[in-house]
Amino acid sequence: MNNHILFLGGGNMATAIIEGLLKQGTDTQRIHVLEINADSRARFAQQGINASETLPASFTPGITVLAVKPQQMKEALASVAHAVSQSLIISIAAGLPIDLLSTWLTGHQRIVRSMPNTPAMVGMGITGACASQACSTQDKNDADTLLKACGQVVWVKDESMLNPVTAISGSGPGYVFLWMEALESAALQMGFDAQQARMLVAHTLRGASELAVQSPESFATLRERVTSKGGTTAAGLQVMIDGQVPGSITAGAHAANARAIELGEILKNG
Repeated sequence: MNNHILFLGGGNMATAIIEGLLKQGTDTQRIHVLEINADSRARFAQQGINASETLPASFTPGITVLAVKPQQMKEALASVAHAVSQSLIISIAAGLPIDLLSTWLTGHQRIVRSMPNTPAMVGMGITGACASQACSTQDKNDADTLLKACGQVVWVKDESMLNPVTAISGSGPGYVFLWMEALESAALQMGFDAQQARMLVAHTLRGASELAVQSPESFATLRERVTSKGGTTAAGLQVMIDGQVPGSITAGAHAANARAIELGEILKNG
């Protein structure tokens, strides 16, 4: 990926990608951030990254990452549409469809829409992505390389599948944190102090997740391997099953998907 990269917005997700690119050896001079917040610009400057309120005429991006809030996107694109007319556009803004971004970019077609999640901030994100028909194989490869700077990427052919991506992996960390809160509460009730409870819960989740990533076995099989008949895990799981916890998680994901569709329509209709 030999292009200069423009980030329109320098928030948490943009920062996560930038830090990942720097760890991969990307030259800071290939990156420019457009950011209205002076403190954020100063933070990038400390890393040797150029950041400004307006795009210098001397900087011609080969890749432009759209990282401002969806509600601010139309106005933000109006100021740079001419400058990014030859650029591959990668959007990480939730809910904005490719055709709407194309309209705001005065008909630009080479657009990749993506949905990262917050673990990207520690280099362990998972991003769902969809490329427009106008994107070349090289465009898709460049987008894949950039998005993998902070985790893994799952490509979907149908843009509508980005709503389920939002529901599963975009919102998924929230579901996991809720479960962690509940398990931490139980640990405190059983007599552990706050530090002990947090460590037990956080590292249990971390270890179980890494085991799931590395194992070829299904989640169900991994659960069965830790569940001895008549044992402690079986007793705990039975209470959760009786309380319809699995069904509630599935229903929650469907509710998130429905809301993602709804929010997309609201943004599209102004």
